[in-house]
Amino acid sequence: MTTPSSRPLQPGEPAPSFVLPAVNRDGSVALEDYRGKKPVLIGLFRGLHCPFCRRQVARLGFTRDKLADEGVETLAIVNTQAERARQYFQYRPTRVLLAADPDVRTHQAFGLPKIGFLPDDTSPGELKWPQRTTMAIFRAVRVNPEGLLPEPLDPLSANEALNKQEGFVLTPADQEIIAAHVTQLTGIFLIDRDATIRWAYIEAPDRPDELLNFPSDDEIVAAARTLSG
Repeated sequence: MTTPSSRPLQPGEPAPSFVLPAVNRDGSVALEDYRGKKPVLIGLFRGLHCPFCRRQVARLGFTRDKLADEGVETLAIVNTQAERARQYFQYRPTRVLLAADPDVRTHQAFGLPKIGFLPDDTSPGELKWPQRTTMAIFRAVRVNPEGLLPEPLDPLSANEALNKQEGFVLTPADQEIIAAHVTQLTGIFLIDRDATIRWAYIEAPDRPDELLNFPSDDEIVAAARTLSG
């Protein structure tokens, strides 16, 4: 695995190598599986505790078909233990290939940051989103992606409400991931057959009110079409 990047990787930079356990097939998944063969769209998501990421993984199962028409493979990497992911997706299968990264090493290699919290009375001059913010700023954000909730809530309350709405019960494995990586941000990268990043989408890169926003299928497919344009 490539060492962590201090910032999100950008188009034109080489994609970091990785080898991860596959979730919905035997064996492992590696960047080398695609190098010299086909472009691949890689989505790096939080663990199963995040209902919004669960929905994005499910949606990628449909996006995958559109990307296949453009000659692009699709891979989703979830921040959870492989066995826990296999248990969950056995009953909720998806068409997208899945890999498990419980230690967010791939997320770190692509430079995806975690939200870091300072005391609420920290001077504004010392703050810089997302690595240096406060819980008060974070809790002041109101989100309701796709209108899934009756009203906008702060991100943590929105997670809890949607999990309850969907009947999702956290397991000890999920709690372990929450304790270690609950503030991990997500990203989606389009990588060409030479393993160079050609398009990137980073969650909330500049401000907290961008949290839980994800690109549309049209944006993703448009990016894929530039590979052959």
